[in-house]
Amino acid sequence: MMHATTNIIHDRNARGHTRMGWLDSYHTFSFGSFYDPARMGFRALRVINDDRVVPGAGFPMHSHRDMEIFTYVLEGALEHQDSLGNGAVISPGEAQIMSAGTGITHSEFNPSKTEPVHFLQVWIIPDTQGLEPRYEQKAFPLEQRRGNLRLIAAKDGRDGAVTIHQDVELYTSVLEKGDVLNYHLKPNRYAWLQVARGILSLNGQELRAGDGVQMSGENLEISTDIGAEILLFDLA
Repeated sequence: MMHATTNIIHDRNARGHTRMGWLDSYHTFSFGSFYDPARMGFRALRVINDDRVVPGAGFPMHSHRDMEIFTYVLEGALEHQDSLGNGAVISPGEAQIMSAGTGITHSEFNPSKTEPVHFLQVWIIPDTQGLEPRYEQKAFPLEQRRGNLRLIAAKDGRDGAVTIHQDVELYTSVLEKGDVLNYHLKPNRYAWLQVARGILSLNGQELRAGDGVQMSGENLEISTDIGAEILLFDLA
């Protein structure tokens, strides 16, 4: 039985921070040298990293196992290469998912010589271990995301979304001044709202870029006076 609404804000200023010459990364959940027992993830969500990489730099080849790794570029472009033979450039409005499964090696670089890249990388624990590694990338035009919740990742891959091996529905939206979104969270489901850019109001509470909110048992009303971009996870 669903109890009263719970709504916990994970403040942007309480995130972990990794800064080196080429990388500026904020960690919503414990990651690398940042450890907070109260921030070990939420439901199947394990990592939300807000990364900026300088021109011409990036993450060299490294390995993952048994994790669904989702990348969403906000500005600039990110070049991906992996041990499956995939090579692609991810641009704003594209959803990229990589199922690490039994093991995958990949690199991520900023191919631009002049522009930084800003992206969110999300790790989701899969519902099955030992999956076949795979890669999928799809584009979602701005007109599908503007003022509207656009499904970009789902277990059943419906409506053109990328497929994710977990009971998660991931929506994105680009909001302009005056836009209002409403979302009904079904009983026994949970939500995570990640503010990617801008400033918005969630059920009357102001949130800014980098804030995350975990929720259960409520209807969400999202509005903005200046503009914002969000990721909304509907979780088991």
